[in-house]
Amino acid sequence: MLPLLGRIDHVGIACRDLDTAVRMYQATFGLQVASVEVNEEQGVREAMLQVGAGPAGVGAPGVGYVQLLEPLAPDTPVGRFLDRRGEGIHHVGYGVADIGQALAEIGATGIRLLDERPRHGSMGASIAFLHPGDLGGVLTELVQAAGHPR
Repeated sequence: MLPLLGRIDHVGIACRDLDTAVRMYQATFGLQVASVEVNEEQGVREAMLQVGAGPAGVGAPGVGYVQLLEPLAPDTPVGRFLDRRGEGIHHVGYGVADIGQALAEIGATGIRLLDERPRHGSMGASIAFLHPGDLGGVLTELVQAAGHPR
């Protein structure tokens, strides 16, 4: 069996103020912003900061991201996370070649899928989340980079 997870794509970090967090990551680590987006469906304003050398773009070899997430409202998933736990690591995203296949194979193991079907994610990627209760308390995101066959 080949591994389903191709690489660590990003670490999602919940923050109360996106602009302040971006400035801190830039000043501390020298990271550059690859994209800033508002995702109404997920209730966040987010910034993807590139880690590693290489061409930008989700799924590019040698490139990963720090994804900073600011809630659009307190009653969103990230807003509730901040209320319960404060700022910090929200989830880990792993790159997959075929998100549909990955969901089918992972679902067959008994791991609960928070998303039965992929949805729109950062920088045009297809994403799906797995239940943290089945994965040691870690909210896990599968990421199929934009431009990969779906």
